[in-house]
Amino acid sequence: MTAQAAPAVHPLPADWRDFFALTKPRVMTLVIFTGLCGLLAAPGPVNPLIGFTAILCIAIGAGGSAALNQWWEADLDALMKRTADRPLPSGRMQRHSALSFGLILALASVFVMAVAVSWLAALILAISIVYYSVVYTIWLKPRTPQNIVIGGGAGAFPPMIGWIAATGEITLMPILLFAIIFFWTPPHFWALALFVETDYAKAGIPMMPVVAGHHSTRRQILVYAVLLLPLSLAPFWFAGAGAVYGASALLLSAVFLLLSLRVAVFRGDATDMDMRPEKRLFAFSVIYLFALFGALVADRWIMG
Repeated sequence: MTAQAAPAVHPLPADWRDFFALTKPRVMTLVIFTGLCGLLAAPGPVNPLIGFTAILCIAIGAGGSAALNQWWEADLDALMKRTADRPLPSGRMQRHSALSFGLILALASVFVMAVAVSWLAALILAISIVYYSVVYTIWLKPRTPQNIVIGGGAGAFPPMIGWIAATGEITLMPILLFAIIFFWTPPHFWALALFVETDYAKAGIPMMPVVAGHHSTRRQILVYAVLLLPLSLAPFWFAGAGAVYGASALLLSAVFLLLSLRVAVFRGDATDMDMRPEKRLFAFSVIYLFALFGALVADRWIMG
């Protein structure tokens, strides 16, 4: 008697939670918040429907970018412990589904922004999507340890888009908000990269700690923290933000600098399970951006 062939196993279709995971919801939270802050800090009244539509488009565009990023990096994600359980490397979703989902979200967000809000806001949104999903993901990330430095622009667009949605123009303030996030990004991600270095090395991604070593990475974190302090105060000095924002920026950036200094003088490496200075800086860097942009909105509404 011949053995019966094992029945074919067909994976279940991905459910809504897998598609939601493709949008990187934790990252999207920060994107939505900074975009909303750009909208609310802008001068003049904003039509609530226009404002809601603009933030929705920013969120959908960010989700589409994240899905395209995971579609392209599925093989790399499978090599890293931190990302191995994502829908694609875990086998819960087929790659073409992620590609279609990402393209639909990206195109829909730009189209709706153009029709319902403004063509300028839609243009900047389109640039941000291409910047993250193509320039950063495909070109920069696998080729240079400066990937986060140059690619930081991708996450710096939301407050600029929010501001443009409210005012219809690009002025000094949204440029400064863009610059703050741009200079905040390297120390934020390098702090993470220091304690997950082995993941990046295993996947062959040339993050700064893998290529230049820990000492150089810590020194560069401190340099960016030093530059971030006066830059965070620039909206107060040059763009009309008031004392509430100025005091908040000074305090938050001073703490950020102090934590970066502790990282710079620490001599542990990825085999050190403690890595407390890096973990503290990474955790505070998220709080820093939420608090800084929240202070900008509070200043706008308190100071009038």
